[in-house]
Amino acid sequence: MSRRLVNITLDNVDDLPHRCRRCVFWELDAVSGERAAKTGDPGLEKEAWISATLLDWGSCGKIAYVDDVPAGFVMFAPPLYVPRSTAFPTSPVSADAVLLMTAHITPEFTGGGLGRMLVQGVAKDLTRRGVKAIEAFGDLVGGPGACLVHADYLLSVGFKTVRPHHRYPRLRLELKSAMSWREDVEVALERLLGSMTPEGALRPA
Repeated sequence: MSRRLVNITLDNVDDLPHRCRRCVFWELDAVSGERAAKTGDPGLEKEAWISATLLDWGSCGKIAYVDDVPAGFVMFAPPLYVPRSTAFPTSPVSADAVLLMTAHITPEFTGGGLGRMLVQGVAKDLTRRGVKAIEAFGDLVGGPGACLVHADYLLSVGFKTVRPHHRYPRLRLELKSAMSWREDVEVALERLLGSMTPEGALRPA
């Protein structure tokens, strides 16, 4: 079984799960998102966001394939590019961090280490780009349709809570710690992110 990780682009965005492909929870503020859902085309809005972010900042997501079948994805960007990042009780995201927006593993591929593969891929990408940390708004409740990653999952892969909350704590993963170890980045990140819960802990995007 072959596995590979590729950056999300306009060429492969249709490989996202249908519901996620049309979801603009993170990409638009609440008012604009509601308007797009009622009178616009959320899919086009998502394409526009990906296009603008790629041009202005660079890679903002990754898709994991198993034998060329889309099996999971993750999306991330600086908070400046994510309108919804200011809407949480634990906002704002730190100025030196990139926001891990959402992640999802297709149910039939859970339990195969794809969650670790995705998080490691993001960490290595951002480390090479000089980013100091990844932050995320965890969800302590979750449930069907949630666009946040469960807080317990984030804690299991090395994130630490920097602002507690009963529902939406903000968590942070320092990337400089990996760079400071006397080993290559891949080995350091393997140690940092190696303890994973089953991918089922990732709530649907």
